Amino acid sequence: MQAVAAGGWEMEDSGDEDIQPLLDGERRRVSACCSARCNLAILAFWGFFVVYALRVNLSVAMVEMLDDNATLLKNGSGEACPPRSNSTQSYVKKGKVYKWNSDIQGWILSAFFFGYIVTQIPGGYLAGRFGGKLLLGFGILGTSVLTLLTPPAASLSAYCVIVLRIIEGLGEGVTFPAMHAMWAKWAPPLERSTLVSLSYAGAQFGTVVSLPLSGMICYYLDWSYVFYTFGAFGVAWCLLWFMMASDSPETHKTISQTEKTYIIASLRGQHSLNNAVPWKSLWTSLPLWAIIVPHFCYNWTFYTLLTLLPTYMEEILQFDIKENGFLSALPYFFCWMVMITTGFIADYLIKKHNFTTSAVRKMFTIIGMVGPAIFLVATGYVGCNYTVAVLFLTISSALGGFSMSGFSINHLDIAPSYAGILLGITNTFATIPGMVGPVIAKTLTYHHTIAQWRTVFYIAAAIDVFGAVFFTIFGKGEVQSWAINN
Repeated sequence: MQAVAAGGWEMEDSGDEDIQPLLDGERRRVSACCSARCNLAILAFWGFFVVYALRVNLSVAMVEMLDDNATLLKNGSGEACPPRSNSTQSYVKKGKVYKWNSDIQGWILSAFFFGYIVTQIPGGYLAGRFGGKLLLGFGILGTSVLTLLTPPAASLSAYCVIVLRIIEGLGEGVTFPAMHAMWAKWAPPLERSTLVSLSYAGAQFGTVVSLPLSGMICYYLDWSYVFYTFGAFGVAWCLLWFMMASDSPETHKTISQTEKTYIIASLRGQHSLNNAVPWKSLWTSLPLWAIIVPHFCYNWTFYTLLTLLPTYMEEILQFDIKENGFLSALPYFFCWMVMITTGFIADYLIKKHNFTTSAVRKMFTIIGMVGPAIFLVATGYVGCNYTVAVLFLTISSALGGFSMSGFSINHLDIAPSYAGILLGITNTFATIPGMVGPVIAKTLTYHHTIAQWRTVFYIAAAIDVFGAVFFTIFGKGEVQSWAINN
């Protein structure tokens, strides 16, 4: 039964007990290997590879697009690390360079998120009503085409790049809510962590490939080819997506009848029969706010490092562009591995060891937010020990992969019918760090010193810990009554 707590928050009085459709026998008869749902996860994996490749390539290209003398990247403060003896001293930047100061750089890096925040909730709503396939496909297609236009936009002015990035954000803003809405119809509860983690792990893999490949392209060609390469790949993926993906098992052309029956049966009782969205109950649901808060907190650290890690590698650790790309990608490589692995572990704990969904989500969130905070702070105190600095940043990002099987997919646990809308809501709040984080970090590190970067790491770590505590106290793992009885 639903009860309304003081202050208007809607809570379930069932405690942390999760009601799961435990179809173990049926699940064993419908193998995930080579299944339609597995194929969707793999296709989505490459889709989110594109999403993040298009998003982060600017972080590396930006280093090459700047006139070092004009932007005072090396300010002579004596607090950055000394050049390493094995650095490539004779390297000369290729392509055009621009006299963009730190403020302009910060706005360019954050501009994407000003568009990204606008289409989150509308994207979730539209995906829930009409399906996520076309919404996701056209969102990525538009971003890919605009990425191809980045070099000519940069030639016009920095403000053209800012406008272009805002429009790209509008396109990508629908992608995660649309995919969440699709998984609400495709992912059986006992395979939810595995399938969702696999598909979204493509985002980390896109970062892993994009950062070093962008560095290599800049080193051997010039930065403009970064945008041409990834933009073209994005267009090619969209063609595959439109041909192969389906909004639900019912509309899939080649799915077996056995698999279709299994998926539909496993989700029985988890979806609302009413098309009307219970907006009041949704906004006053404390379990939803328990996802909003850690999502915001986690993304503060994630987006700060995503946009500025190549800058830190160059300004403080003095790596050249080729080394920069590889070393900036290293944290995300291990995060990608952890995300895929922990998805299997989370489902295993629920299926085989009778852990409640709530317990698993909270445990993985704590590891995925407190762990990164500890190693991020430690990075600020290793000075110019290059090996340890890269190691700590890598461990910090890798541990963050646990969060994918924590709060990140909790929307599907508490309200499968409205998972797309819920992700749109939480991602709206979680986009704010992408808008303000790089600007604040650039402001705090204006003189490019280790002490200034230490402040950036402290702020991110404190926010991370707060998010983990909030979810641990208020998070839930069962379907909320307003999500099925409205």
